[in-house]
Amino acid sequence: MGNEGDSLSHLANPSRYQEMIYRRLGHSGLKVPVISLGLYRNFGESSRFDQATETILTAFDLGITHFDLANNYGEPNGSAEEFFGQVLRDNLAGYRDELLISTKSGYDMWPGPYGEWLSRKHLIASLDQSLRRLGLDYVDIYYAHRYDPKTPIEETAYALDQVVRQGKALYVGVSNFPAEAIEEIDSFFDALGTPFIGNQLNYSMFLRQPEVDVFPVLEKLIKGAVVYQPLYQGLLTEKYLNDIPSNSRMAQNVDSLSRGQLTQDRIKKVQRLSQIAKERDQTMAQLAIAWTLQQKSVASSLIGVSSKQQLIENVASIQNLTFTKDEMDQIELILSN
Repeated sequence: MGNEGDSLSHLANPSRYQEMIYRRLGHSGLKVPVISLGLYRNFGESSRFDQATETILTAFDLGITHFDLANNYGEPNGSAEEFFGQVLRDNLAGYRDELLISTKSGYDMWPGPYGEWLSRKHLIASLDQSLRRLGLDYVDIYYAHRYDPKTPIEETAYALDQVVRQGKALYVGVSNFPAEAIEEIDSFFDALGTPFIGNQLNYSMFLRQPEVDVFPVLEKLIKGAVVYQPLYQGLLTEKYLNDIPSNSRMAQNVDSLSRGQLTQDRIKKVQRLSQIAKERDQTMAQLAIAWTLQQKSVASSLIGVSSKQQLIENVASIQNLTFTKDEMDQIELILSN
């Protein structure tokens, strides 16, 4: 293992893998850490480079090998991939084979009719752009970022299969696909022999629809799930129990997080859930992350953090991933009322 260009000497410590937990993604041979790091926010031109770099290197030192990106991540679009590419060159150049790097395409990225959705034209052009920004020859997982009802699903499947055969991606996946579309595209991948690993989707205590439709299909197909927003954009923490901090995403109207989502019902649920977390010697955030990992098909919970301290707290979820039946019953009672 090389360490050329490292800025943190602790990166040379291989004991990181003894502390993290890894699960296979579906029936593939690919193992992912149960906690993965998403670079959607806080990584790009608008971020402080030194702090964001320290967060990424600390994540790797804690055993997080999976870093998740997309063509449109960062402000402006593409800047998260450019930033991560610089971190790779400056700090992790000797560790590429220890890293699992994923990216996605499908959302609006460049002007004109080919800058979004899931045509062969967009998927292949977008991956080429991502590889240039990252400074890589290939990514480990390439996702179709959203379901495209107007493009024939076989066209999307053949394009994803092509990038694997070209050596630009090792595995492919879909993100935010409905259950029936996952089954349909899997039939094409099965016929082609494409290494299709599963679905990346939104799942948390406050968003449980996948339990009804997507998870049963993934289990039937023996595919994996990587879930994002396990903390429901911060509502499943103690951050908003007393007020709305001025520096919070809700106060700043970031993305789809609005004050209207902070209902009294949700506040009361978090208060009750926090008591269970305290009895488990966990924070509310740690409880929420650990809970998502109870689903059979879920291999990894994808977190987004704004600081090194928040990262360390979230990763500590792995110290207690086991729930008693009584705890699960209590949580279900709270969430269902």
